Amino acid sequence: MTKLFGTNGIRGEVNKTMTIDLASRLAKSIGTWLGGGTVSIGTDTRLSNQMLKSAVIAGLTATGCDVIDLGEAPTPAIQLYTRENTDLGIGITASHNPPQFNGIKCVDADGTELMKSKEEEIEKIFFDESYKLVDWSEVGRVTKDDSISPYNDAVMDNIDHDKIRKADLKVVVDCANGVGALSTPVILRELGCSVITLNAQPDGTFPGHDSEPTEVNLKDLIEMVKTTGADLGIANDGDADRAIFIDEKGSFMHGDRTLTLVAKRTVKEHGGGIVVTPVSSSSSVKDVVVEEGGELVYTAVGSPIVAREMIKRKAVFGGEENGGLIFSEHQYCRDAAMSAAKIVELIASEGPLSEITSKLPNYSLDKRGFPCPEELKDSMMERLKSHYNEEEYDDTDGLKIYYDEGWVLIRPSGTEPKYRIYSEAKDDMTAQKLGEKHLSEAVDILSNLK
Repeated sequence: MTKLFGTNGIRGEVNKTMTIDLASRLAKSIGTWLGGGTVSIGTDTRLSNQMLKSAVIAGLTATGCDVIDLGEAPTPAIQLYTRENTDLGIGITASHNPPQFNGIKCVDADGTELMKSKEEEIEKIFFDESYKLVDWSEVGRVTKDDSISPYNDAVMDNIDHDKIRKADLKVVVDCANGVGALSTPVILRELGCSVITLNAQPDGTFPGHDSEPTEVNLKDLIEMVKTTGADLGIANDGDADRAIFIDEKGSFMHGDRTLTLVAKRTVKEHGGGIVVTPVSSSSSVKDVVVEEGGELVYTAVGSPIVAREMIKRKAVFGGEENGGLIFSEHQYCRDAAMSAAKIVELIASEGPLSEITSKLPNYSLDKRGFPCPEELKDSMMERLKSHYNEEEYDDTDGLKIYYDEGWVLIRPSGTEPKYRIYSEAKDDMTAQKLGEKHLSEAVDILSNLK
C-alpha cells in the first residue's frame, strides 16, 4: 500500500503538508525511478501552482530529466499530451479541493494515471532517499509547449459537428475559475453552440464558488439556464476532468444519471460491449447496460483503476458517479470537455435532456461522511466487516452491504482523512434512512477504536 499517493495522486494543504520540500523530494524520486527521459508538466489555476511546479521541475532536472512546461492546462489535456509526446506527465492540481490545497499526480506514458505498483516504487526511493543526481553537465533542460490546442482538436475529432450545428443549441458553461475555461467553452463555440460562460476567468482563489460542482455551488448556473432559456448547463471542476450537467428546466443532474445515460447510448451504438464502473455507482448503470445487451464490470473506486480495467477488458465505456466519464475512442481518463461535447451531441440527436433522462431507471442516492484519522482507517474497516458479518456484502472497495431495499457502501476516502457512506434505494426516504443508520453505527464503532 502507498503511504503518500492516494486515489488521485498526493494532496495536502499548501505550506503545511504540501510543501516545496515534499515536491522537490518527490520529483527527485520520480526522476530517479524514471532514469532520465522527458516529462511534461501542467497545472490548474491555484495560487500555489507556480511554487510547486518550480520545485517539481528542479527535482526532475536534477536527476537528468528534460521537462516540457505546459503551463495551465486541463488534466485530460496533460494526459493526452503525455501519451503522444513524453515518457511521463505530472499534473499540479488538487482537483475539487478548496483553494488552500494542492496536489501532485503522475501520468504514465500511455496517458493513464500511474498504477499503484509504480507509485510504490517511487515511494521506496522517496523514503530511502536513494536519489540519483546527475553531473552538472547532464542536468535536464526545460522547454515550453501548448497542450490545449491539440487536446481541443482531439475532442472535436470524436464529435458529429454537423448534427450539433444544425441543432443550434444554447449552453451555459460554469468553468469554476479553473482550467476548463481554456477548453470547454472554446470547443462548444467551435461546434456551433451559443455559449454563455460563468466564472470563466482563471483565478486560484475560486471567487465564484468552491471548485466542487455540487448543487449548492451551482445555484448561479441553474438560475442562468432558467433565465436565458438555455438547452443545457455544464459545470467543470477545478482541473476540468469532471463535468456535471443542468437540464433545460434548471434541474441538477447527479453524476450517476449522466453515467447511466452515456452508458446506455454507447452500448446501444456498439450493439453490446463491456462498461466498467466502481462499486459506488448507481444500480441504474447496470440496468441499462444489461438491457442494451452489454456487460457491467465493477471495480474499486478511482478513475485510474477504472481506466486500466477498461484497457484490460477492451471496454466500450467507463466512468464514475461523480461526473468523471471515460471514452475509449478518445483516451483512458476522465474528461470534462469530451463529456460536455458528447452530451451536446446526444441532445442534438435525441431531444431535450429532461426528456431523455426521464426514461432512465430511477434510484435515490444519499451521500454522507465522517472524519477518520489515517492511522485508524484499516482497523476501522476490519471492525466494520466484523460488525456486518451476517449481511451479504462485497469488499471490492470498502464494504458494500446489500439489503432488500437497496445497498450501502462504506469506504475510506483516498484523498482525505475521512470515511464516505453511499446509500442507494428506490426512494429518497429509504436511502436517507439507510445513510443515517450506517453513519450512526460507523461513528460508534470508530469512537470505540480511539
